[in-house]
Amino acid sequence: MINQQLLNPKSIVIIGGSNNVHKPGGAIVRNILNGGYEGVLRIVNPKEDEVQGIKTFHNARELPPTDLAVLVVAAKYCPDYVELLAAEKEVRAFIIISAGFGEETQAGAQLEQRILDTCEQYGAALIGPNCIGLLNRQHHSVFTQPIPKLNPQGVDFVSGSGATAVFILESAVIKGLQFNSVWSIGNGKQIGIEDVLQYMDDTFNPAVDSKVKLLYIENIANPDKLLFHATSLIRKGCRIAAIKAGASESGSRAASSHTGAIASSDSAVEALFRKAGIVRCFSREELTTVGCIFTLPALKGRNFAIVTHAGGPGVMLTDALSKGGLNVPKIEGERAEELKSKLFPGSAVANPIDILATGTPEQLGTAIDYCEHLFDQIDAIAVIYGTPGLTQLYEAYDTLHQKILECKKPIFPVLPSLHTAGPEVEEFLAKGHVNFSDEVTLATALSQIMRTPAPASSELELYGVDVPKIRDIIGSIKENGYISPDLVRQLLSSAGIPMVPEKVSTSKEELLTFATQTGFPVVAKVVGPVHKSDVGGVALNIRTAEHLALEFDRMMQIPDAKAVMVQKMLKGTELFIGAKYETRFGHVVLCGLGGIFVEVLKDVSSGLAPLSYDEAYSMIHSLRGYKILKGTRGQKGINEQKYAEIIVRLSTLLRFATEIKEMDINPLLADGNDVVAVDARILIEK
Repeated sequence: MINQQLLNPKSIVIIGGSNNVHKPGGAIVRNILNGGYEGVLRIVNPKEDEVQGIKTFHNARELPPTDLAVLVVAAKYCPDYVELLAAEKEVRAFIIISAGFGEETQAGAQLEQRILDTCEQYGAALIGPNCIGLLNRQHHSVFTQPIPKLNPQGVDFVSGSGATAVFILESAVIKGLQFNSVWSIGNGKQIGIEDVLQYMDDTFNPAVDSKVKLLYIENIANPDKLLFHATSLIRKGCRIAAIKAGASESGSRAASSHTGAIASSDSAVEALFRKAGIVRCFSREELTTVGCIFTLPALKGRNFAIVTHAGGPGVMLTDALSKGGLNVPKIEGERAEELKSKLFPGSAVANPIDILATGTPEQLGTAIDYCEHLFDQIDAIAVIYGTPGLTQLYEAYDTLHQKILECKKPIFPVLPSLHTAGPEVEEFLAKGHVNFSDEVTLATALSQIMRTPAPASSELELYGVDVPKIRDIIGSIKENGYISPDLVRQLLSSAGIPMVPEKVSTSKEELLTFATQTGFPVVAKVVGPVHKSDVGGVALNIRTAEHLALEFDRMMQIPDAKAVMVQKMLKGTELFIGAKYETRFGHVVLCGLGGIFVEVLKDVSSGLAPLSYDEAYSMIHSLRGYKILKGTRGQKGINEQKYAEIIVRLSTLLRFATEIKEMDINPLLADGNDVVAVDARILIEK
């Protein structure tokens, strides 16, 4: 419940405000005053007559009606203050800085619930408790430093952790990143990250609102809400990047399938971000670097020119961009030679363009001009320009400033001399620019942005999927657990997923007849044990009836064997598709190469069902082993279209069969023409 009393209050009261600026109660008063708050600021402090020049109220009952209350008192006093202020002083927004609530004890959780109940009763907004506050262009109701430079086109930053928010701001300020608002939601008892995104989405005005959102998330309480509003904002022209902390695997849980062993809450987060179009980051530096990139003109291609006066950083940036799928193309020809003639002898123009340590600001500008106007294959320019401490860089950075304003191609300043040329960098940032002091961090962030797909279509792909039949099959299953191969086959067939011809039987004669009709060679697999290979329950390349009869007799002696399955033996690239149901998220679908790639290397990518074709292609292309799928060393690639189609069909099946909690299709065999499921397992829990 975000309201105007929270965002733009005409009056604020600090409960617990003090003269000690080294404590939260004093620091928050100082920040509001220094921030130029234009409304009425009131202080409640029973021991002080005046706080930082403001006459205090000794008792909250003496207060006149007030819009926003910021509480900086012990947790045990907060519920009573909230009740008094909401009921008698018309306070309709609260920011509770205090800790000691549900994050610590059950008793604290009860205090927190009392506060929420009161806020809900009176229609009041609640930020916190256990937060650093709210910072926007109207009021600086935070007790921390730094206070970043604020402007309407700055970044909106929402954090689930107050301390982490401070560290992220520290990282951002030294890069020149400016902010529109900073939200620290703390325990998020009423207003969580999803609620802030919803408000920004519902009230978004492209003419005046910030188009960059950065998130630090510790808990995704409502994945559907986050997905809906993040997707909506991105489609309206916003760009969103996020860190999701605490998403590592809980390796203690035993898993009975490849998918169960691989899939984790992190897979669900990865899938959610991919579907929404959120750029995923893994560190404070990466998040703030991505935020800085978002403030520059969007990249329209992958080709970079690097202009530098230091060879080593240029080489490192070239390597990092290339590793991330971006290009530093060779520059040659008449125009290149012309540029070289305007630089000092020994300069290089092949890309990186090295103007040497003695290169002048005028030569820097000339090199940028050639990249902007004459080198058509170049899409963006990275400028690496520091100092060994022999000269000042004001003139060079002023040239860079002018070129950033003039050029249509994005220019990425890499100014590494934060100590030696600190005043020059500070002046450059004061003109509204950002700085990427480390070239490899810049390349990593750029690569992550370029790998992030656009938000997925919300339309469900139903073509060829028999939903009524799927529901009939699921309805016929009475017991939880892994279902029989026959039911697996029926479900996959209902979704239009092709399977290799097979026969399951306890009759040796039936299987011999099937193998003869299908044609040798065949494969025999035991039915019953979950991990067939571990118990010797798989026999490949069976070429005769006699060999098949021997394998049948052997497999039926394996403990828990119920039958034997015989399949036509096919050749092709082994692929894998799996799915796991994650609470709140729904089904996470995994795809990758089969065999060792999934079992040992875990080279898989994830998506959130239901999936579009664009999402399926994005998942396939993001695999580390994608070059194998494309074909390498004379080997023909697989039919990507059919692989993507199976991923989409499976995701649609899962959308209408939430009772499926885990499943593997491993392997699928693929060649240039077909992709066929060979073996599958499905775990049902009703």
